[in-house]
Amino acid sequence: MDTLKGLRIVYMGTPEFAVEPLKALLVNSAEIVGVVTAPDKPAGRGQRILQSPVKQFAQMHNIKTLQPFNLKDIDFIESLKALNADLFIVVAFRMLPKAVWGIPRLGTFNLHASLLPQYRGAAPINWAIMNGESRTGVTTFFIDEKIDTGSILFQQEQEIYLDDTAGDLHDRLKGVGAELVVKTALKLHTESVDTIQQKELVNSKELKPAPKLFKENTRIQWSEASSVLHNFIRGLCPYPAAWTEIVGEDGKPAGVKILRAKVSNSVNIMPVGSIKTDGKTYLNVSCGKGSIDVLEIQLSGKKALPVGDFLKGFRAVESYKFI
Repeated sequence: MDTLKGLRIVYMGTPEFAVEPLKALLVNSAEIVGVVTAPDKPAGRGQRILQSPVKQFAQMHNIKTLQPFNLKDIDFIESLKALNADLFIVVAFRMLPKAVWGIPRLGTFNLHASLLPQYRGAAPINWAIMNGESRTGVTTFFIDEKIDTGSILFQQEQEIYLDDTAGDLHDRLKGVGAELVVKTALKLHTESVDTIQQKELVNSKELKPAPKLFKENTRIQWSEASSVLHNFIRGLCPYPAAWTEIVGEDGKPAGVKILRAKVSNSVNIMPVGSIKTDGKTYLNVSCGKGSIDVLEIQLSGKKALPVGDFLKGFRAVESYKFI
């Protein structure tokens, strides 16, 4: 059976999504000569120093770890060259300068969580669900001067189920992605690979971007149809979560995150954002078309709660509305 034995790899990644491919490379006998990840940073109220998931995994396996602030730093680049790697692999990391990705003899490839050229950008998993897609996948491609535009090596499709959240899809894609990373590395290690230029796949199709998620593009617009909002909410669950504001008779809005919801079968012809409830297990919100049933909700500064627990502590909720 073919393995990656003898292939010297520098692996670059930061979040939990990037751990699974690194683990798979080790299982398949790759020689990971170095890991590049984000610098440690303080987090939380206590400002405790937080190490990236990739760094934590690398240290458990005694892998040399580099954490540059500046990817163009001469000392960092010289340190990379000294590792004498055959291949660089990038999963959920920063944009690399050519001085870095041009170093290894076999090149530098990236794993992206979409079927490129669709959903180029920082949040492909979220946007695929938010847009109501029924399929997505993962792509490996050679890095070039622009973001997510390099020639494609391999792709693997993955179905998106009707009630998938971004978290559900993330967890499936990290396993599928790990397999594709190993396949790509093995092919580059043992034979020549024919690549596909992304422009050949574009044709007349409209490209859908996957920009970074900010407060501005994660707010719920209640004037949208219930089916659109269902996709929007599940595409942002569990993080950063779709948010809105709830306001009562005093006119003071409070921030709210809605983590889970479903399209309702009931009819709510009240004004957009109005609430119907039985006060126990049911909280329905009118939308531009149709309505949704809220299943999990989180008031600002509080923990997330199933809607039944939320209603126990939030009285006269029908006198409020979402805006």
